[in-house]
Amino acid sequence: MNYRHAYHAGNFADVVKHAVLALLIERLKAKDKGFRVIDSHAGIGLYDLASPLAAKTGEWEHGIGKLIGSDLKPVSLSAKLAEALAPYLAAIRTVNPDGRLRFYPGSPMIARVLMREVDRLTAVELNSDDAKLLVNRFAGDIQVKAIELDGYLALGSFVPPKERRGLVLVDPPYEEQNEFRTLADGFLKAYERWPTGVYALWYPVKDLGAVKNFHKRLHDSGVQRLLGAELWVRDRATPERFNGTGLVLCNPPWKLEHTLETLLAGLVPLLGEDDGAGRRVWWIRAEETPAR
Repeated sequence: MNYRHAYHAGNFADVVKHAVLALLIERLKAKDKGFRVIDSHAGIGLYDLASPLAAKTGEWEHGIGKLIGSDLKPVSLSAKLAEALAPYLAAIRTVNPDGRLRFYPGSPMIARVLMREVDRLTAVELNSDDAKLLVNRFAGDIQVKAIELDGYLALGSFVPPKERRGLVLVDPPYEEQNEFRTLADGFLKAYERWPTGVYALWYPVKDLGAVKNFHKRLHDSGVQRLLGAELWVRDRATPERFNGTGLVLCNPPWKLEHTLETLLAGLVPLLGEDDGAGRRVWWIRAEETPAR
C-alpha cells in the first residue's frame, strides 16, 4: 500500500465523513452501556496540517479550512448546522489546545476524543509506517487497541465485540481495482456475524458505474436499514476527477437521516466549488414491514 492520508487530511471528504462519524458516536453515547468503535483503515490518527505532505496538496484548505479559521472559530453557520457539526468541531478543538488550527484528527482520534471511560476503540492499519505511528500514538492508553493488520481481516476477527454495542468504520484507500467488491464482501461477512452493529462504509464519488453497482449489491443482499448519504463539490458525471464523498450506513440511529439532510444541505454551499455541487440522503434499502 502506497496511500498516505497525510496528503489528504482535512479535505472535503474528511469533513463529511468525520462529521457523520462524530454524530454516530454521540448517538451511541445516549445509552449508559459502553460500546466499541472498530476503525478498519485507521491511518496515523493525527495529522499536522503544516507538514510538507499536507502543504504539497493543500486539500485541507478546501475542506476544514472552509469551516473554521486559523483561530478555530467557525464561519457563519445556521443554528441547525452548528448543532450538527458541534461534536466534530469539538474534537478538532481538543487536538489544538493552543487555539490555533494546526492538527487535524483522523477517525481514530475523533473516536478517542469523543469516547467515555466505558467505551473502547480498536484501530487497525496495514501500512507499516503508519501503523507504527498509530501504535505509538496510543501507547499506554488502556481504552485503545492499535494493531498493524489488513482491515478486512479485522472485520472477520473483531466482530462482534464483547461489548455487543458499537460502530464499525470501513474507510479503504481505493487503491485496488476491485475495492468496491471487496468492501461489499467484507461488510456482508461482518454483518452475518454481527447484524445489530452500526456500520459506516465510505466511498469516493468518482466512477458512477462502480458506485451504482456497489449500491445494487448491497440492496440485493437483503440487508435492511441501509442509508446512503453523498455530497459532491462539482458535477458528479466527471469520472476523471474526485467529485464527491459517500457513506453507506447500516443500522443508523433513529431519525439520523433528518440530521444528515441538515448537515449536507448546510455543507454544500460551504464546500461546493461550482453550481454542480449537491447532495442526497436516501434509503438504499429501508426496513421492511412484515406482511400481515
